[in-house]
Amino acid sequence: MGRRSVRSRDARTQRIGSTAKEMGNSKFDGVVLMKSFSVEKDSLRRKIWSLMEEGGISRFPKPVLGRIPNFVGAEIAAARLVEEEEYRRARIVKVNPDAPQHTVRLKVLLDGKMLLVPTPRLREGFMVLDPDGIPRGSYAEASTIRGSFKHGRPCRLDELPRVDMVVDGSVAISEDGVRIGKGGGYSELEYAILREVGAVGDDTPVFTTVHDVQIVDHVPKEPHDLTVDAIMTPTRTIRAKRSYERPKGILWGKISQDQLRNIPVLLELRKAGVPLG
Repeated sequence: MGRRSVRSRDARTQRIGSTAKEMGNSKFDGVVLMKSFSVEKDSLRRKIWSLMEEGGISRFPKPVLGRIPNFVGAEIAAARLVEEEEYRRARIVKVNPDAPQHTVRLKVLLDGKMLLVPTPRLREGFMVLDPDGIPRGSYAEASTIRGSFKHGRPCRLDELPRVDMVVDGSVAISEDGVRIGKGGGYSELEYAILREVGAVGDDTPVFTTVHDVQIVDHVPKEPHDLTVDAIMTPTRTIRAKRSYERPKGILWGKISQDQLRNIPVLLELRKAGVPLG
């Protein structure tokens, strides 16, 4: 490489650095940081998915790539969760619709609690399942995605009940409660919607069930990420020392036009005059 090329490259580097300084290291650095977080999160997901597949830890549905991974011992982790005081006190529990949390959903119904389940990709909002209106022999079916549509009822935004506890699935999580899901951002969006309508607050406990191999030393944290209070695995319960604030609502700047088109509850909130973030 000639001296002119080196000087040209160095000049470009200096201009980029100057631009970042002129922007107060805000927008420029923010874009770079978000890309860095995205790459790090994706690498972590792939590492966990591979580890679970290769180690014989994953269970149906497979492959776990692109999913909240089901795992050997999910029922034991669920049994740990339902022994916690927050669960015992709860009357209404919101649980994600993924396979590893099936036992949690079933237990909610068996314990006579109301179950709030988001529909896949939030296309049809949330479903409410009242155990009093479902035959006990149908609880196992009702706790599946398909069964929730059969035995539950769609819940309008103005009908959403106050949720006493949130249970989410995770792909990876650190002991300080920072989690990542499969990459679609739906757990965060579900929480943000519930926060917007007052169905959850900052004090609403958020738990997750995972396999031990899904616990990692560090997970990068972004402003929209949902943190948890407790982690249940087949072998232990971890009370997270949460040091991050949870999102107080929808960060509208991160919502795409496709999401507005495909998630009716978002459009409904937008039309209702929710202030833009």
